[in-house]
Amino acid sequence: MASIKDVAEAAGVSTATVSRVLSNGLHVRPEVRERVMATVERLGYRPNLVARSLRSQRSSTIGLIVSDISNPFFTAIGRAVEDTAYEQGFSVLLCNTDENPEKEAIYLDLMQDTVVAGAIMSPTRQTIANFADSNLSFPIVVIDRSISNGDVDAVLLDNVDAAYRLITHLIVPGYTRISALCREMGTGLERQLGFEKALRAHGLALKSEYMKYVSPKTEAGYAATLKMLDLDEPPDALFTASSLIAEGALRAIRERNLSIPGDIALVSFDETTWSSLVQPAITLIAQPTYEIGKTAAELLMQRIADPGRPTRKVILNGQLLVRGSSSPRLGSDHEKVAL
Repeated sequence: MASIKDVAEAAGVSTATVSRVLSNGLHVRPEVRERVMATVERLGYRPNLVARSLRSQRSSTIGLIVSDISNPFFTAIGRAVEDTAYEQGFSVLLCNTDENPEKEAIYLDLMQDTVVAGAIMSPTRQTIANFADSNLSFPIVVIDRSISNGDVDAVLLDNVDAAYRLITHLIVPGYTRISALCREMGTGLERQLGFEKALRAHGLALKSEYMKYVSPKTEAGYAATLKMLDLDEPPDALFTASSLIAEGALRAIRERNLSIPGDIALVSFDETTWSSLVQPAITLIAQPTYEIGKTAAELLMQRIADPGRPTRKVILNGQLLVRGSSSPRLGSDHEKVAL
């Protein structure tokens, strides 16, 4: 990242002149001001706001960039990151991207301008694809999304294994027409792989009409589930790859006056405040969200203290919580298989 000294040397002026230009100070000739601003743009220089006020490059702030803070998964992670950072004397700057790469770029620039000590982030698809070409001035720890083309610390869930165990739990008691609503990137694709792996392992065919890509939003889950229920041969079980999709799916099933699991079983990912309160409670994979956030913050603190240490990728396992939404139907072939 270019410094004010770099700008001064390239423009053929003093650092004091650069400072006066950037602060709209007086006593700068128009041609000099124009030359300095052209140099600033060419070098991509951004004033170091913390250094400007404190004359120091040390920072006690870390960043947390997530895709959707309304998702309970990220809310829980944020709590763990803040708790761990606070214990180490750091504060947390939270940013929400909505999966928008332009917003993400703005927040990354903001963190460079404010000289964060480091950041934890759930990157967008574009950042994942171009991570090797990124030129950030601070260390990063990635959560929730795998990055194959960059040497970076990461804390992830074994999504393939978790989805495999969840779908196998449906297949064993006899559910055979299992549909899936997944996101078309990152963890969604990994969970889809686990879904398909379980079907193959138990000799079940994957029907294209039973596999749909949706955004991880309640309304998307609602709309996609209604379409599933309108099929000539609707599924007897539904797997949703996130709690927000599950929320929409549950609303659609209730709107059609269908019973769970009598008419259709429902399983999902992520423990929420409502998943154990509805009747029947939802069978799901509970991610160790607090552990993910705590581990990510600890990795970042280690990286800040020792920038040259080898990178680490921590893979955690989800917990299968079996509840009533996937029980064998009373008097059905499912119940007989289970018995």
